[in-house]
Amino acid sequence: MNILLTGATGTLGSRVLFSLLELRFQSIDNIYLPVRKKTSVGPEQRIINVVSSEFATDFVKKNLPEVLKKIVTVDAEELLNPASFLGNNKLDYFIHSAGYVNLSTDPAAKEEIFNQNLQFTKDIFNTYCSHIVKFVYISTAFAAGNIGGLLHNDYTNIKNGNYRNHYEASKHASEKFLLKAGKAKNIPIQILRPSVLGGNIYGSPNYFISKYMVFYLFAKFFHNSSSKDAIRITTKTDTGLNIIPTDYAAQVIAMVISTEIQQLNIVNSKETNMKKGIAKILKVVGFSNFSFTEDQINTSTGFASNLEEFYYETIGLHLHPYMTSKPNEWDTSLLESILPIPNYNLVDYLSETVAFAKAKNFRNQKW
Repeated sequence: MNILLTGATGTLGSRVLFSLLELRFQSIDNIYLPVRKKTSVGPEQRIINVVSSEFATDFVKKNLPEVLKKIVTVDAEELLNPASFLGNNKLDYFIHSAGYVNLSTDPAAKEEIFNQNLQFTKDIFNTYCSHIVKFVYISTAFAAGNIGGLLHNDYTNIKNGNYRNHYEASKHASEKFLLKAGKAKNIPIQILRPSVLGGNIYGSPNYFISKYMVFYLFAKFFHNSSSKDAIRITTKTDTGLNIIPTDYAAQVIAMVISTEIQQLNIVNSKETNMKKGIAKILKVVGFSNFSFTEDQINTSTGFASNLEEFYYETIGLHLHPYMTSKPNEWDTSLLESILPIPNYNLVDYLSETVAFAKAKNFRNQKW
């Protein structure tokens, strides 16, 4: 079996790499990993750093020499030139996990976000369509947009989603392109959609995640602030956030690629209530001078303090659409039949992940 996995140095991609190696080690001949070079670190060393990290799984650590024999590191600049590294090999699975996560709603950011997500997906699919058996696309559960209610795995009937940002729109557009192009080329397409990624829940260290985003950014903002100003946080009583542990999502992806499932949301069966979650987060980082409001706060309505103004002009711009989203329920019956969702208290999990990040000073892992 030959697999190409993009995004192997990312939060989810690195865990997908570990899970593929652990669950499919005997059947893997080559796993190709396109990686960008950094100023002082080449692609191959970056992958070595990932698989030899203290955060690698026990299986990878114990079998590191054999693991490295399975891996073929590819300079990302050669990704659109498959002949340079594939030779006569055909890819059983192209797993596209890399993505440009930018939650901006600024119209000026739309072109770059669509280029990085939609156009790049088009480029790689069109380049590899004669080299692959199956294309697996890692999207986002939020590609449906802010529609509320019960969400099923099939998003094909969602024509014009009420997208919260250009990222959601670009991911949904990529899904629609792939389903159409795959049908035209007779290539099976599989779309897998994790929700917000949280810290690992299996093994040790629990709660590790390589990059702190979304609710972690909220925690980091107040952790780093020395201000004691009062702030009103806009959210709604019934709004929730769907969070799934990264290692659980990765295991599901590694398990499901060989099935005929075309679309699957990798989500928690329940959302974490936004008000309860925020209160827990702020308690962990030691900030108490806050209150909740359902009113929209911006320049026209006026700010209560400098901290409040700074919040709504920075991360509040990106997080506000999620803080005021319609509540969702998620159909997880298919997901649970593949791998049962770990049973844990959602709010406690949220506070424990933030406590872990705080202990690491919210420093992203640099591979």
